[in-house]
Amino acid sequence: MVSKRKIVLVGTGFVGMSMAYALENQGGINELVLIDVLKEKAEGEAMDLAHGLSCAPSRIDIKAGDYNECKDADIVVITAGLAQKPGQTRLELATNPVDLMTYVVQKVSNFPKEKVIGSGTVLDTSRLRYLIGDRLKISPKNVHAYIMGEHGDSSFVAWSHSYIGCKPLIDILKERGKSEKILDEIYTEVQQAAYEIINRKKATYYGIGLGLAKLVKTILNNEHEILTVSTYINNNYNHSGIYIGVPAIISNKGVEDILNIELSNEEQAKFDNSFEVLDNMRKDIDRELEK
Repeated sequence: MVSKRKIVLVGTGFVGMSMAYALENQGGINELVLIDVLKEKAEGEAMDLAHGLSCAPSRIDIKAGDYNECKDADIVVITAGLAQKPGQTRLELATNPVDLMTYVVQKVSNFPKEKVIGSGTVLDTSRLRYLIGDRLKISPKNVHAYIMGEHGDSSFVAWSHSYIGCKPLIDILKERGKSEKILDEIYTEVQQAAYEIINRKKATYYGIGLGLAKLVKTILNNEHEILTVSTYINNNYNHSGIYIGVPAIISNKGVEDILNIELSNEEQAKFDNSFEVLDNMRKDIDRELEK
């Protein structure tokens, strides 16, 4: 079946509309449908985007719609949720803990696990690469490093598999006479980034909007790109049964494969901890779904 390149966006808040704006600017999709419980909001956003189409790289059919639009969509993106408040963790929100909500969507929809994907640590990893590149004066596109685990406070960096080009990051630090303490500083900055942005402008949305647009186009274009999405693990990293952020190959099938990189003992312990944090909440979710 030929792809319609149709995207349905559920939730027209800052995150969803940042993704929609990025997709309009980048082109490569044919149809964008906006759904929101606030129907007039969705209609207004569709009008606003459509009015800029003469400046966009390609024609897109943009409109507000209802859930029946999902039946022939290539991808449905769910960004509906509450904004994170200053000092509030993602796990305290109703919808933001993306790993847990991805699990819920799969359970409720019963879609194949590889086709239900959370944004995971795509944004965290992008932040990490930006900060490493900024400190070392290297393009973030040439920084190959991953944030893994929960999209939240128990995430961690797989420093043992972090490279600048094809050279280990640790080796470059030694050559430049820089202390490895810089790694802890960078991670802390990544982990606190959302809180810092929220304290200053009340919400984060441009970074994740671009990350979602990248994920959408990676699927549509069958790019087989490695992204740290939240995906279901089954005997990966010594664990099974939840959605969690790991490097995965993304294609038009969804998650084509999970990269099982060999973590150091310290990194494995951090993954174990992140798994436990999410798995404890997953058990609560299962009890609620069984009611």
